Formats: sequence, structure tokens, C-alpha cells
Amino acid sequence: MSRLNLDDFSDLIERPDGGIRRDAEERRERLIVPPGCLGRLDELGEWLAAAQASVPVRPIVQPRVVLFAGDHGVAQLGVSGRESGSAHQLVRATLEGASPVAVLARRAGVPLRIVDAGLDCDPELLPEEVVRHRVRRGSGRIDVENALTIEETEEAVHLGMAIADEEADSGTDLVVLGDLSVGGTTPASTLVAALCGTDASVVTGRGGTGIDDLAWMRKCAAVRDALRRARPVLGDQLELLAAVGGADLAATTGFLLQSAVRRMPVILDGVVSAACALVGQRAAFRAPDWWLAGQVSGEPAQSKALDRMALNPLLDQGVTVGEGTGALLALPLVQAAAALAAELPERTEPVESDTD
Repeated sequence: MSRLNLDDFSDLIERPDGGIRRDAEERRERLIVPPGCLGRLDELGEWLAAAQASVPVRPIVQPRVVLFAGDHGVAQLGVSGRESGSAHQLVRATLEGASPVAVLARRAGVPLRIVDAGLDCDPELLPEEVVRHRVRRGSGRIDVENALTIEETEEAVHLGMAIADEEADSGTDLVVLGDLSVGGTTPASTLVAALCGTDASVVTGRGGTGIDDLAWMRKCAAVRDALRRARPVLGDQLELLAAVGGADLAATTGFLLQSAVRRMPVILDGVVSAACALVGQRAAFRAPDWWLAGQVSGEPAQSKALDRMALNPLLDQGVTVGEGTGALLALPLVQAAAALAAELPERTEPVESDTD
């Protein structure tokens, strides 16, 4: 069996329909509300029309929150505000409706799906539908060892692709993407630094829960050491994910790429999804045209990744908790853009020009 090559996605992914977008722009010119009055909502509506290949745009009726979960061995170094190996607690809280993303999803009536790609816990602690896809128990300590073997990385990417296919086949018309991880911002920052050619201190933030100065210094050192291991394999995205990624990051990358193949729009959350998107862009340069950046997370690596992909976040509310929360906050804005583009009536008479 030949090895998976992420570069093959470049031939599979097409941009949203440019002709449809022009049709949407022309329709926007005819609406009763003058162009520009709705600000960025106009742009979102036109983007959705191109993604759906439909004018007027169809409403978002079947969104879905998808969260990939995993533990990262680098958390053993004290680089996270949470205890190493405790990501299953985040999963449990979300399943019980006691996390921010769970509360918002419940309020919005959006179903939520959690996929265990690499949690470090006994499978019996969580429901079968969550743990049945697990690639391995935890990911390696990327400052001194690979996160995954190549075989595990391929399995994780294929997992993400399969989840994307399942969502597309079930009628999901927009995905809110996030992660439930402990230590995940460290490999994410490493991936961004490697792909953008920057130093550890430039991309290293304080994570969703916040860490003190000493923990931040340990995190910088971990990213620096991981970068030394990442740079020799920069030419191969699969090798890069194996060296300094993790099972949940590899699965997220596969999910993003296959979602673009299936023409299924995705709202990115924080630095983890942004880093995976950047890996995806390296493999298929048209893929980011299918993604939206939900919100500013405050992580410098996220800002670098989004800038490289020319994605402008929809919101900046100072939300740092991660777990898909910021991306879910942006969902009503996207739904509003779709509704306005579809339901505002067109002018019945041409607007007279001002000849004064």
C-alpha cells in the first residue's frame, strides 16, 4: 500500500465557484439595502453563495460542532495550565453540558460531536462513540521524540477524512471546528513557527487557561527544541505532523482537507485549528478558501497562521478558552449573513442617480 501524500489534495480541491460569487455580488447590488450598509455580512453572504454554488444563498440549517480530542506528552514539562493527561476531563465536562462550548451549542440547538484521536485515559471512562476512533493513547513528547509514527499519522489523517465524509454525507452544511486537548497549543505553535520560519518566542502564547512566566519560558524552550526536530522534515507535511504534531492535530488536518474536497465550509476556532489549517494550505493552496476564522484567540501563533492564509477573524471578544467556543460564537453571524442575503427583497424600481 502506497504512503499517503497530502500534496495529492492539491488536485482534488477546487475553489468556490467564482462565477456564482459574481452573480451573488450582482444580486447584492439590487437589494433594497444599499451595498456597504451591512459591512462584512455582505462579504460573508457572497462567500457562502460561492461555497454552496447557489444564488440566492441557502440558509444554514444543519451546522455541527466537531471537536477532536487528544493529550500531548509535552504537557509533562509543565507548559499547560492543566495537568498532563487530563484532556478526558474536558471531554467529560463537554458531554455533561458543563463547558462553554456545550452551553453555547445547547443554546443554539447545534449538535456536538467529539472524536477521541489520542486521549491518554482508559477507554472505559468515556462513551464508546467518543473513544472508538482512537489512534493511540497520548502523543509523544515532541521536544525529544516524535509525536507519532508515520503509520499512526496516516491513520489519524484518514480518521479526520472519514469524519469529514460522514458529516458531508449526513447533510452537515457548516462545521464549527475545535479541539479538546491538554498541551495542544505547544505542537500547534511549533507547526506555525516551522511553516512561517519564525523563532519560538515569536509564536509562543500562554494557552487557553493562561500560564505564569516560568511556565511560558518552559513552553518556549519546548517549542525551540521541537523546532530543531521539525525543520529537517519541512518538505513533507506527513513527516512534519508525525514529528511535532499529534493524533488530534493530524486528524484535524485530514478533516480540513477532506472538508474542502467535499465543499463543506468550516469555521476555525483557535491556534490548534489554525495550525492544522496552515499545514493543509501547504498541501493544497486552494483549501483555505473553504474556511472562515471564527475569532481572535490571543495566541500569537494563531495570528501568524491566519495572516499567512489571509483569513480575517470574524470576532474579537477576548475569548481564550478554546474548545470551539469562539468559533461557535461566530456561527450566528454567518447564519445572519446567509439570511440577509437570501431574504432581503430586491428593489422594484431602479435608483435614480443624483445629478446635482
